[in-house]
Amino acid sequence: MATARQRIWGWWFFDWASQPYNTLLLTFIFGPYFAETARGYYMGTGMEEEAAKAAAQAYWGFGLTISSVIVAVLAPILGAIADGTGRRLIWVWIFSMFYVVGAYGLWWVMPGGEASTLVWAVAFFGLGFIGMEFTTIFTNALMPTLSDHDDIGAISGSGFAFGYLGGLLALILMLALFAENATTGKTLIGIDPLFGLDTEAREGTRMVGPLTAIWYVIFMIPFFLWVKEPKMPAGRLHVGAALASLVDLLKSLRFRKSLAAYLGSSLAYRDALNALYGFGGVYASNVLDWSITQIGVFGILGGITAMLASWVGGRLDRRFGPRFVIGWSIVVLILVCTVIVGMTRESLWGIAMDPASNTPDIIFYICGGLIGAAGGPLQAASRTMLVRHTTPDRATEAFGLFALSGKVASFISPFLIAVVSHYSESARIGISPVILLFLIGLVMLIWVNPKGEQP
Repeated sequence: MATARQRIWGWWFFDWASQPYNTLLLTFIFGPYFAETARGYYMGTGMEEEAAKAAAQAYWGFGLTISSVIVAVLAPILGAIADGTGRRLIWVWIFSMFYVVGAYGLWWVMPGGEASTLVWAVAFFGLGFIGMEFTTIFTNALMPTLSDHDDIGAISGSGFAFGYLGGLLALILMLALFAENATTGKTLIGIDPLFGLDTEAREGTRMVGPLTAIWYVIFMIPFFLWVKEPKMPAGRLHVGAALASLVDLLKSLRFRKSLAAYLGSSLAYRDALNALYGFGGVYASNVLDWSITQIGVFGILGGITAMLASWVGGRLDRRFGPRFVIGWSIVVLILVCTVIVGMTRESLWGIAMDPASNTPDIIFYICGGLIGAAGGPLQAASRTMLVRHTTPDRATEAFGLFALSGKVASFISPFLIAVVSHYSESARIGISPVILLFLIGLVMLIWVNPKGEQP
């Protein structure tokens, strides 16, 4: 029988195991690689370079939109079913298979700019993305059983810090041993990719898929060994009853003003943050012409600040509450996004810069550090805030609804970015919708009770 400390560590190991999907695939390695591949395809059809960059960003956005719609529709339903049956871990097993198959399948996304390549890239990535989102929902639902409410903030913050450390180490491993520079064919430390991987076929970069899948399989072992279902009466699978329970929960929001305001706020700000993660590497590739190696170094910086800030944020959460941490994190991210949208290699909101200098790169590195420093605590405090609005026996349903509140806007945000990128023919301007979403989230936070629904 696992001890209480082992259960917490096992739960933390999920963050460690799953974080590389966001760090390596969504943001810093595969996302930019997809942008390069898609850009090559569109330029091969005769499209101008800037328009091709915007089209590549739009394609990525529409792919994320489809995956997010699927999560948005199914998350609260499956959450209600899991609560009704009293079984959550079985869903972690099922969607872990989605995660592993989707991530590993990215190995076969070949360079060369073929239309079919883009389709398969988005399909495999989407399958793994769906698996990652659903495993997160069901593992988060186990959080209220780990400790009392006073310690949940610190547990959540430390979990995110541990997860970011895992993502950071996986990124360093990928850059040092596998991902080749497109020009030199060498990794970040100046060696050929391991195992004789073919640099012409970009096998070093494509290794990011199998590495992410294998990392997850290995480091989920402590989770499955130590984290068990909470003791509660076993129920029977009854879809009708689960849906009725979900409908009752939605109706109850009329009388639960703090929860309703929080779900609305998180709908906006979490989606904006997901957009930054989903398009940050693509932006750096398209707007600043960064290589995957440069983007990876940017990711290392963001991972370090996210790890440290998540740990500190957990302590601030325990002292001042999650709403305090959420509010200040959003303010920082609004300022950062304002800088990003107004920056090119030639200017920053009309202030001229030498495009041949390192100034634009330094500014974006600073922005990356701040995104990590604000994004980590924001995510950790968000799940703490939800725990203050639910009970252990309804936690999966609540986190399913929490996922829905995020995904309702999450598929709108990539869609808006895709549309704005397409019509403006500017990858930079295409990012602008995130500022509005952060502002909406900040304003709605005013009506959220700092203590949630706890006495």
